[in-house]
Amino acid sequence: MNAIDRTPADLLRSALAADPARPLVTFYDDATGERVELSVATFANWVAKTANLLQGELSAEPGDRVALLLPAHWQTAVWLLACSSVGVVADLAGDPGAADVVVSGPDTLEAARACSGERIALALRPLGGRFPQAPAGFADYAVEVPGQGDRFAPYAPVDPEAAALVVAGAEFTGAEVVERAGGADAVRFGLTGPGARLLSGLGYDTWDGVSAGLYAPLAVGGSVVLCRHLELAAEGVVAKRVEDERVTAVRRA
Repeated sequence: MNAIDRTPADLLRSALAADPARPLVTFYDDATGERVELSVATFANWVAKTANLLQGELSAEPGDRVALLLPAHWQTAVWLLACSSVGVVADLAGDPGAADVVVSGPDTLEAARACSGERIALALRPLGGRFPQAPAGFADYAVEVPGQGDRFAPYAPVDPEAAALVVAGAEFTGAEVVERAGGADAVRFGLTGPGARLLSGLGYDTWDGVSAGLYAPLAVGGSVVLCRHLELAAEGVVAKRVEDERVTAVRRA
């Protein structure tokens, strides 16, 4: 984290400038056996494409609210940084009826229909695969995002003091996210600085979950091993994963 980093999108830009090839997000799903590793450069490319989709195709503007009805997943992390890049409010598990845009996983499509604005659906299949058939009333993210531009520039500068994130009913500005994640949270989670690698089995439904699962490792120049359905992992799997992935800190509860 540099002194000039005031938003999560700033943190990603600094990470990209420092070492684009290093791992940033390694994702496991212990229900499916999926493992995906994204370098800083690959993750940033997904973020740029998603931000272009938000701004250009969905006409999202700073201050708009995007309800993210998504689990802890690497694609959710992409959406969080894309929202920060555009300047819209990422509302995790937010009310779709009060949102300008809703982004839904396959299990929350009915609830997502309450959004009168744009609706995006994620299949959450391995390697970012698409739905066999897009759900009625939704655009399939995996179909829409590949054709978006690899570079992103916001139409208007993002205000770090504007609302950026809502999680568990609490609202945070971009500056607050950066300050909390790179300060007290980094210490609390045992992140010692660049190269720190945190394994998180927490959901994205609490501040601790989203900070441990994305923001704090990003803020210190580290990386996250994000585990979904960790409760399904066989005995000994976590210990082996910690060793194999060179994990330096663990957050499970």
